[in-house]
Amino acid sequence: MRRPALALAAILALAAPGAAQSPADKEAFGKAVRAYLLENPEVFVEALERYKEKEQQAEVAAFAKTFAQRRAQIIDSPDRPAGGNPKGDVTVVEFFDYRCGVCKRVYPIVQDLLRADRNVRMVFVEWPILGPESMFAARAALASRAQGKYEVYRNAMMAARTINEPAVFEIARQVGLDVERLKRDMERPEIEAAIRKNHEIAEALALNGTPTFIIGDQLVKGGRDLATLRQMVAAARQK
Repeated sequence: MRRPALALAAILALAAPGAAQSPADKEAFGKAVRAYLLENPEVFVEALERYKEKEQQAEVAAFAKTFAQRRAQIIDSPDRPAGGNPKGDVTVVEFFDYRCGVCKRVYPIVQDLLRADRNVRMVFVEWPILGPESMFAARAALASRAQGKYEVYRNAMMAARTINEPAVFEIARQVGLDVERLKRDMERPEIEAAIRKNHEIAEALALNGTPTFIIGDQLVKGGRDLATLRQMVAAARQK
């Protein structure tokens, strides 16, 4: 069996600039690479890990650049409702969908975070990506702001098992919304425009699913437990 270093040297010689590239040489190069990887699979694993690491670094860098450019749009836009402490020293942004199972599982954890840390400001980004029923619920939620009941309505829909048109209106009745007014407000053009803007921002940030959080300036994909969220908030606060 060839030693790895010698085998690699032979492969590099075949691929060196100026080396002959006849069909036979190309075939020999391919066979040499295959043989080398079969004899030294740890090289492939290491290369894959380094590729993933570079990909993650590129993703973090791209997010940081876009977030810096759009920070005010995301954090301070009046199109997006907020909760928690409006003067909190750390802002947690959540992109969510009312029909997202993970969003529903992490919902009570986020509520626990807000109860445990009274200096956190939440920004809720309605990002309906799971079909027409999700879009309907997001429109209703944003329309409820006109009656001053967004957060209580959002909380009730996050806690509900089923989200469809009848459920959306039934939950609205339960939390004290005027349903007929809600229906009219849902048709206002600014509601659709706000959701469209949320989609555009999510696309610019290259987000790929819900829930997605931004804690301080860090991107967090998927759900987390309370301890992890508190640690991330503490880290953002130190910055």
